Amino acid sequence: MTTDTLDWIATLDQEVAALLARLDADPAARRLYDGTATAAEYASFLEQIYHYVRWTRPLCARAGARLGGRCTGDPGERGAADARGILAALLLRKAEEESGHEQWALDDLAALGRDPEVRAEPAPATQAYIAWSRYTAEAGAPEAFLGTAYVLEALSVHRAADVAARLVARARIPGIAGAVRFLQGHADADQGHVRELAGLLATIPCPAAREAILLSARVTRTLYPDMIAGALAGAAALAPTARG
Repeated sequence: MTTDTLDWIATLDQEVAALLARLDADPAARRLYDGTATAAEYASFLEQIYHYVRWTRPLCARAGARLGGRCTGDPGERGAADARGILAALLLRKAEEESGHEQWALDDLAALGRDPEVRAEPAPATQAYIAWSRYTAEAGAPEAFLGTAYVLEALSVHRAADVAARLVARARIPGIAGAVRFLQGHADADQGHVRELAGLLATIPCPAAREAILLSARVTRTLYPDMIAGALAGAAALAPTARG
C-alpha cells in the first residue's frame, strides 16, 4: 500500500469504485438497489444500518478528541500539528452532523409497521466493522475514521437517492413511501460532505496519516457488502414469520 502520489484522493476513489463494483455484482445488494427487495429484507437492512450508525457520533467525537490532543509539538512540526487540528475539528463537527441519524433508521422501521425495539443482532460483518471503527477511534490512528467516512458518504452519493426512488416507484413494500428517510437524508447531505472531505484530505502532509485513512477505507469497502449480505441472510432465515 502506498500513498506517496500527489493525488492520493484518486486512490481513495479507487476503493469507492471497488465497493460499488462488488455491490453491483452481489445478488442480495442488487435486489435492494433495484427496488425489488422484500419488506423483510429491507427491514433487516435498516436494522444493520441502525447497529453501525449509532456508533458514528460517539466514535467521531472520540477520534476528534484524541487527534486534537496531538496538535501540540515543536515549531518544526507546526504544519503537521495544524493539519491534525483541522482534521480533529472536522471529526468533531461530523460527530454533531451525524447526531440522531440512527433514529432515521428506527423511524423507517416504524413506518414499515415494525416495532423498532425488536431488532436482529448485528451481523458478523457489522460486528467486525464496529470493532474496527472502535479500535481506530479509541486506540489506533484516530484520523483513520475519515477513511471510513469517505467511503460510506461516497456510497450514499452514488446509490442512496436512486435506491430510495426505486423502492418507492416499485411500491412492493407496504408503507415504503414513508420509510426511506435514512436513504434520502444521506443522499441530500453527503454530496457536500464528500467534496469537503476530499478537499481536506488532499492537503494532509503526513504519509502515516494517509496510510491509516486508506487502510480504514479499504477495511470498510471490504466489510460493507457482507453487512448487506448478512442483513438479507437474516431476513431469509426469518422468512416463515416475516411480513412481506
